Amino acid sequence: MSEQGARRGQEDDWWRQLYGEDGEDGREGAGGGGAAGDAAGSGAAPAAGAPTGAGPADAGPAKPSDTLDERVASVLRTVGPPGWGDRPPPQPTPADAPDRAAPAGNALPAETPPRPAPDRAAPAGDAPPDETPTPGPVPPGEPPARRVPSPPPPPSEPIPLKATGPGPRPRDAARSAPPQAPAVTYIGDRPPTYEAEPAALPAADPAALDELVPDTALEGAQYGSLTLRAASQRGDSARYRGDVRRDALLTARFGAGRHALILVAVATGRPAVEGAHRAARDACGWIGGAVGRSYTQLAEDIRADRRGDLKAGLQRLTDRSYGKLRARALERGGPPEQYTAALRCLLLPADPDCRTRVFFGVGAGGLFRLRDGAWTDLEPVATDHGTPALIPAPSPDPTLATDAPARPGPGLPHGPGTVEYPARPEPFLFHAAFARPGDALLLCSAGLAEPLRQEPAFAAHLADRWSTPEPPGLVPFLATAQLRAKGHAKDRTAVAVWEA
Repeated sequence: MSEQGARRGQEDDWWRQLYGEDGEDGREGAGGGGAAGDAAGSGAAPAAGAPTGAGPADAGPAKPSDTLDERVASVLRTVGPPGWGDRPPPQPTPADAPDRAAPAGNALPAETPPRPAPDRAAPAGDAPPDETPTPGPVPPGEPPARRVPSPPPPPSEPIPLKATGPGPRPRDAARSAPPQAPAVTYIGDRPPTYEAEPAALPAADPAALDELVPDTALEGAQYGSLTLRAASQRGDSARYRGDVRRDALLTARFGAGRHALILVAVATGRPAVEGAHRAARDACGWIGGAVGRSYTQLAEDIRADRRGDLKAGLQRLTDRSYGKLRARALERGGPPEQYTAALRCLLLPADPDCRTRVFFGVGAGGLFRLRDGAWTDLEPVATDHGTPALIPAPSPDPTLATDAPARPGPGLPHGPGTVEYPARPEPFLFHAAFARPGDALLLCSAGLAEPLRQEPAFAAHLADRWSTPEPPGLVPFLATAQLRAKGHAKDRTAVAVWEA
């Protein structure tokens, strides 16, 4: 035997011993390998009857060649389950196949994916109904199954284009309809006659669009220890008939810091009078201008609690404002007694150390205090029953104007530039109150004061909603002020001040 054949036989014998093959096969393999190697090394021809490589038809089963594929299969037979190494390697799927086939001699066996460890199966009752069950352990001798991707979800339906022509669109309407707000509640056995929501808009003049009045006005502020909420809206009757709101609301701050003074004015024009909303707006504007020009002295009098000076000064400012109303009526060519309004005002210092609240005004309305869940009517008793002052009306000719003071009494001569008319239609009202923490002061027009005085259930509902530890927001305040009662369909304006 040659040296090359001996070395080849020793290598084959070592591999067979390593992989646990029986000794008989190993010995036969070793002997066969040695003979073959000897014959090859010596170059002698084989004996008669011995198999040769040139006779494939009568050749017996030959041992596999020592290739890399055979070695990998041998390793798989040793460390894998029984029969695994005898299975052919998995063929690549079309998705995994390369674009260009590699030469057969250089092809490498596909790597077998590791077998997943079996997980503990969860109880059937705990698994969600829509979850795919976990596959069980792979049986011995079987390669792990290839994970098949789930099919893509079906495409969603295309969004239909909204039609622009006439015709009902129930699906579109149901999809785009906003959530319905809760209906405004009412007090009484039966609902009021009119609907709760606005029905008709007031008529508009193309040449006077700046005189349009919105259906509802809302305002709020917080200064120092006070929180202000104000709301004004058309009554049910005006909303149904398309009338303009006759209530006017003005909130203004004069000054800054601790010396600031807040004015809230509420005015209501005469019913069934053309231009009544203009009179209410003029009354608020003129009294606001008068207070703004004197706010420094007024704020000082309020902090010093000089109530006599306050009453005299505010009465003088109110009379001047009503005098301008009457003068405006004459300019428009109407009767002065119709171009007027009920006016009620609050003066609120922004100084947190001053809790004095001053009310003044003329005409119908209400002033209430909510303390410990109970209402108290603070409407002052009218004490001014004297003869109204006479104020000169403006003359169309400036050269005829006079600065002479007006003389009270019915005997005033009708000289140039003077006309006899009362400065205000009703007595002047004044009240100053000291607010305690937790109090709520309510100033309102007649549209809210009447049900508050006449309907106990109405007053109890407002007291319950506004007796909270914290003042309500703007929207909750408006919702409470909109509480309806049968027989009370006027415009209503509410101004509430909460004390911290």
